[in-house]
Amino acid sequence: MDNPDHVLIVDDDRGIRELLAGYLEKNGMRVSLASNGRQMRAALDNGAPDLIVLDLMMPGEDGLTLCRELRAGKFRAVPVLMLTARNEEADRIVGLEMGADDYLPKPFAVRELLARIRSVLRRTRMLPPGMEVKESAGMLVFGDWRLDTTARHLLDAEGTMVALSGAEYRLLRVFLDHPQRVLTRDQLLNLTQGRAADAFDRSIDLLVSRLRQRLRDVAREPRYIKTLRSEGYVFSATVTESEDPQ
Repeated sequence: MDNPDHVLIVDDDRGIRELLAGYLEKNGMRVSLASNGRQMRAALDNGAPDLIVLDLMMPGEDGLTLCRELRAGKFRAVPVLMLTARNEEADRIVGLEMGADDYLPKPFAVRELLARIRSVLRRTRMLPPGMEVKESAGMLVFGDWRLDTTARHLLDAEGTMVALSGAEYRLLRVFLDHPQRVLTRDQLLNLTQGRAADAFDRSIDLLVSRLRQRLRDVAREPRYIKTLRSEGYVFSATVTESEDPQ
């Protein structure tokens, strides 16, 4: 029998923790609980979960602080689904900027949370639909950069590794597999997050901005990711494949 997906819930509200734990366990998942950052770190000492559900508004170390810590450390590849206290765009934007893979505003239906968790897990375990990946490509080379597709490491010209979150890696892979092709925001959102865009959804724009920072790409004069007004984005650099990690 396959091992159940392991979800770590970090929320200061005991009622919410117990409600979510009971529902997720009923649906075949293994659940660990933490009420604050200290308990989260203790849980992570026992091994990385498959996904972390992280509340934004907590006393002391809030969800943004903890998400930033996760993205800067050895658990940076663990997907994070952030719970926001209100359906406020500012909360969503900041959460995504800190590296969250998805968000869900409170109040929410537990069925929707389960659906979001499953969607994020699918995205982290397989390449997005429509991506054509050649198994021989150990490295994708573009400009001054190399992407190790096995270790999921981004390397600059000096060989220094630049950390990528799971969402940033998926977006970069989509761009590298479809260079010189205009990709709309809806297409990018579907390929990287498996959902349709809301009317005021800015998550792809924020993710592109984060990826540009990693690539040291200047938005006004981009070398790699160009914005096409009212159309979307295009990855303009030439991409080659190499099996040699050097």
